[in-house]
Amino acid sequence: MIDDVKVTQCIVDRYFEEFSDHTEVDVAIAGAGPAGLVAGRYLADMGHQVVIFERKLSPGGGMWGGGMGYPVVVVQESSVEELEKVGVEVKDTKDGYYTADSISSVANLLSSAIDSGVRIFNMVTVEDVLYEEERVNGVVINSSPIEIAGLHVDPITIRSEATLDATGHDADVCTVVEKKAGELNTEKGKVIGEKSMWAEVGEKTVVENTKEVFPGLWTTGMCANAVMGAPRMGPIFGGMLLSGKKAAELIDSELK
Repeated sequence: MIDDVKVTQCIVDRYFEEFSDHTEVDVAIAGAGPAGLVAGRYLADMGHQVVIFERKLSPGGGMWGGGMGYPVVVVQESSVEELEKVGVEVKDTKDGYYTADSISSVANLLSSAIDSGVRIFNMVTVEDVLYEEERVNGVVINSSPIEIAGLHVDPITIRSEATLDATGHDADVCTVVEKKAGELNTEKGKVIGEKSMWAEVGEKTVVENTKEVFPGLWTTGMCANAVMGAPRMGPIFGGMLLSGKKAAELIDSELK
């Protein structure tokens, strides 16, 4: 016999037990795209408690659709290992480019992050940060459906030792910090904005631009290039994966 109310109780009990366990964490990540997932997995493997908040129903960022909806992504040789180590089959085109199924890539990146101990809460928007003593000390979150509906409902707060903006092109967290907390560690002291596509440059700078841009706040993935004013790079994702790894290493070093 299945009791409908018991089903409800099981869902509510588990959700709020896990949510309560993640109101104070080592690392809070905004955005569950490839860079955020890689960073989260590495940080969890390093022994840190990590939570990722994803505003959409489906985590995975822009990787799901490959290029123009064709479910294939490209990576370069230097980042092949980052897909293979989570079980993604990568094909060598013999001319320096490697391809992978985009759906398999996202599914395996998600699964590996969760298996490492990362807790992902979807349909949650990071709308602000916790700002204490001139430092970002966490994130302010709300329900994505509430945000979309434009309802005036107050958010709640998560405290973290480190915060990582992995929100992609929009650089949502860095934009909020720039407006409310102070200047960012960029050439202009603010989110400069991404430039048009140039994969050769963008793939390099996405790793170079992965850094702490405000006390307690780091960037990764396309967010890093958007903040620093570097080019976008389309459906080649090697730099995203390597950026996530670098972000984890930087944050781990800071926390230690």
